[in-house]
Amino acid sequence: MLYKFLKIISIIFAHIIGKWSHTDMKKFFLFLILSISILNSFAAKLLIPMDEVQKEHLKAYGITYWVLAQGGEGEWLLNYRGGSFMFDYLKNIEKECLIRGVTYEIVPDANANAIYATIANPEVNMERVKLLKAPKIAVYSPKEKKPWDDAVTLVMTYAEIPYDVIYDDEIMNDKLVLYDWLHLHHEDFTGQFGKFWANYRNMPWYKEEVKVNEATAAKYGFSKVSQLKLAVAKKIRDYVLGGGFLFAMCSATDSYDIALAADGVDICESMFDGDPIDPNAQKKLDFDNCFSFENFDLVTNPYIYEFSSIDVQPNERRGVTEANDFFSLFEFSAKYDVIPTILTQDHTRTIKGFYGQTTAFKKKYIKPNVTIMGENTALGEARYIHGTMGKGTWTFYGGHDPEDYQHYVGEPPTELALHPNSPGYRLILNNILFPSAKKKEIKT
Repeated sequence: MLYKFLKIISIIFAHIIGKWSHTDMKKFFLFLILSISILNSFAAKLLIPMDEVQKEHLKAYGITYWVLAQGGEGEWLLNYRGGSFMFDYLKNIEKECLIRGVTYEIVPDANANAIYATIANPEVNMERVKLLKAPKIAVYSPKEKKPWDDAVTLVMTYAEIPYDVIYDDEIMNDKLVLYDWLHLHHEDFTGQFGKFWANYRNMPWYKEEVKVNEATAAKYGFSKVSQLKLAVAKKIRDYVLGGGFLFAMCSATDSYDIALAADGVDICESMFDGDPIDPNAQKKLDFDNCFSFENFDLVTNPYIYEFSSIDVQPNERRGVTEANDFFSLFEFSAKYDVIPTILTQDHTRTIKGFYGQTTAFKKKYIKPNVTIMGENTALGEARYIHGTMGKGTWTFYGGHDPEDYQHYVGEPPTELALHPNSPGYRLILNNILFPSAKKKEIKT
């Protein structure tokens, strides 16, 4: 069609000028072809493939965030080559890919239209989602240095995605409304200081944590840290109800729900709050307050490094070693279940398992309306779950570090330059980019 159009234009110009030779016509025709080719190059797309050809999966998310932060737009091609990203071609995007080592392809318009046609096929489990804005990100984390790292902040730093660190003061002063996305660093919302008392109560960092938290509680009129943490948990709940996006890993997952269930109930032994636990604490739990879990039993013994029966404990994972510890991602309908499809985009459906204070969630304690996105079926444990609350959404991911099988207190952080294609870390980044998706295209 294009070449017929060019030929007609050539004939018209020939009639207008009238004295052109065949050679002149041929030169003019080639000139038009060259001109259109140049114009087409400006109209081309830049594709960031997310399948096995990608050299820097994690930094690819950073490129996408960067484009959105610059005021650009993009598309997330769900289930197309591992969940690829595509943008209108711009030289500065190409340059940024080269700087960060991200694999990209320049796709002519005709090829882009063929990709769109493939995705639109109702027989194919793919979908296009527009990405419109870079979410403003907050990480709920103590300001003082802790002897452990956090997978989310590690991967955002590696991918060059900016974030703010906030803590109890910002939450209590209603600063959450400034953010689109909130991550809960490995927090203990029950007021038991991570249940580190048994092994670390004489360590300087533990004493400092107790001191800072007790001072903050008193500052806001609370006599106990557990009361402060409950107030913070409720404000986070209200943030989600109003449309916020919440993500949590490890102990921040179950301890958050436990705190909500124990509203008004003393579940802390005296070494944590100065007085005994309520002897009827278990019976007084209100599971209707919880985001994701129900009918669980508290673990109140201060010498046991567990909060409740939700977590799958090591002695319950008989025969599981690092060599055979995996969980599988479910495949959802991209055209109808867009949210879980976004959150499970990856270049493999099998993810390496990894431990944390909260490693995985026993399925029998998960509420029926919760979407399980990744699980180890043989062990009956869920690793990656999601749900909605009011106008917002939440995602809980079990374990501490997807590339450190059994991370201990005091160990050095993971060097992500050694794991640029980590499937486990990609799940975190799916969540970070999720608020960028055009909401009217998100079907629930």
